[in-house]
Amino acid sequence: MAYKVTTQTPASRIAAIVGAIAIVVLIALPFFAGRGTIQDMFFILTMLVLAQFWNLLAGYGGLVSIGQQAFVGMGAYALFGAVILWGLDPVPSILLAGVAALIIAVPTAFFAFRLSGAYFAIGTWVIAEVVRLLVAQWKTLGGGTGTSLPRSATRDMWFVEMIEEALGVRSAAARDILAYWLALILAIATIGGIYWLLRTRRGLALAAVRDNTEAAKSVGVDAGRMKWIVFLTSAFGTGLAGGLIYMQKARISPDAAFSVTDWTAYVIFIVVIGGIGTIEGPIIGVLVFFALQSLLADFGSWYLMTLGVLAIVIMLVAPRGLWGLLSERTGLHLFPIRRRLTGGQLTTSEE
Repeated sequence: MAYKVTTQTPASRIAAIVGAIAIVVLIALPFFAGRGTIQDMFFILTMLVLAQFWNLLAGYGGLVSIGQQAFVGMGAYALFGAVILWGLDPVPSILLAGVAALIIAVPTAFFAFRLSGAYFAIGTWVIAEVVRLLVAQWKTLGGGTGTSLPRSATRDMWFVEMIEEALGVRSAAARDILAYWLALILAIATIGGIYWLLRTRRGLALAAVRDNTEAAKSVGVDAGRMKWIVFLTSAFGTGLAGGLIYMQKARISPDAAFSVTDWTAYVIFIVVIGGIGTIEGPIIGVLVFFALQSLLADFGSWYLMTLGVLAIVIMLVAPRGLWGLLSERTGLHLFPIRRRLTGGQLTTSEE
């Protein structure tokens, strides 16, 4: 019998069915859930997107960046600029947010790739701060104090009126539902796209670069090209998420849009406690993060201290995160990328 190379496992097949059901339920959620639930799910989905792209960058590409807030902020300001200055609708302007982040990522990578390790991480942070200071001088968009989307733009946003009529909700709730559905689409596309990438030859090359750059080069992998691909892809996706987040907020300021705590520190926490270098890890991590935020957000500085202590404990007890610990003990892989040889054994005559 012929042998076949596959990545699927029985668990992954069951996960695919459960995932399809979950997607259907999430699409239908606005029909039976309240506005507060929709807003919570929007937060979970957008943070999941940010975590997946940072995980792609650091967990699979070995590029530990602490400057992802540059792409969130740049994407958000690009959306506001397109709406306020050019009169575009906020929904298609989300694509411009991704493009703007991609553009700013090119010079960022040009400088950052000349650094490595901790110097690379600090370098991306410094570049993000430079971008924040430059954007804060953009007087047309409020300078250091920020600005809001015009009421006419939020009122006449694409699909809002359609949602109002279909679900019988007010304009503000319809905008939240629209933002939620867009976040769901982005999250599904992000997870699906990253999973597809990791199963291709480029995914193998990326893993080789992460594990040992020189060894990867010795077998013909273009390490520099792979780093560029991962960095620019992560920047584009992060910019899309930033534009979507601030489209929903409808208010922006440099300090908020370029917050290292909100868009990088929390994202790193999500990936680390969930499991870096896995697709499942950020999913687990964002659920844990949301639960902790809901329980401890009213405790002020104790909330941040608790997150820090929890992250340290998990790194000591389970260096590969919660999902890594579970996977090691059960052998469970919902998004398997390891190639396995399947098929019947050869008979003596076949040998």
